[in-house]
Amino acid sequence: MTGIRVLIADDEPLARRGVSQLLEGHSDMRVVGEARDGDEAVRMIRALKPDLLFLDVQMPGNDGFHVLARIATNDVPAVIFLTAYEEFAARAFDVDAVDYVVKPPSRQRFERAIARARKRLDRHRLDTANLSVGIRVETASGTLVLRPDEIDWIEAADYCAVVHALGGRHLVRESLDALEERLPASLFVRTHRSALVNLARVRGSAPDTAGNVLLLTTGAHVPVSRRRRRTVLERLRAVTT
Repeated sequence: MTGIRVLIADDEPLARRGVSQLLEGHSDMRVVGEARDGDEAVRMIRALKPDLLFLDVQMPGNDGFHVLARIATNDVPAVIFLTAYEEFAARAFDVDAVDYVVKPPSRQRFERAIARARKRLDRHRLDTANLSVGIRVETASGTLVLRPDEIDWIEAADYCAVVHALGGRHLVRESLDALEERLPASLFVRTHRSALVNLARVRGSAPDTAGNVLLLTTGAHVPVSRRRRRTVLERLRAVTT
């Protein structure tokens, strides 16, 4: 991932400088600001919307926990707590912190914290991307937004489509062509004019009178047209090698 925007909030200048220096080896991370107390941290989080926050637990004005309590849930970045004491560690993880690092951190300990932050940010960006292209379907209990990775395959049904996902069949009023344009091409392959398949659900293929069929992990058999057979097999080889 690229372009990780970092905010450092610590009342000690030497501590802020130490984090900045340790970040110099990470070319994709950019320090966008430094806060000297809790109130300034709140203002800068709201204004700059950083991806990653190094947050001192004990600061003048508001401590690190009060800082987070003043930020709207959707605006809270990934947080690595910094402290001279270990006594607040349990509370830090209660607020879903990425890590809790005792100052001054060794480079090895700092790198472990950075690795955890990267995983958290990668997961968040993937979830955001999934939701942005989610498919809304109506169920007996209301509207459900299906993430792309929850979909097994989709079949055409006149000017609509039937989405096979989460063990059920869901009718959506969109054409298969429109759904194909919205869903990530890295995850789905068009196997037939009437079928779009999640590559992660394929467990094998078998010959068929009309060409081939894909055997899915759900037990479904999905047609592969002769015209699309070569492309489908190439995509399958790519994801298994």
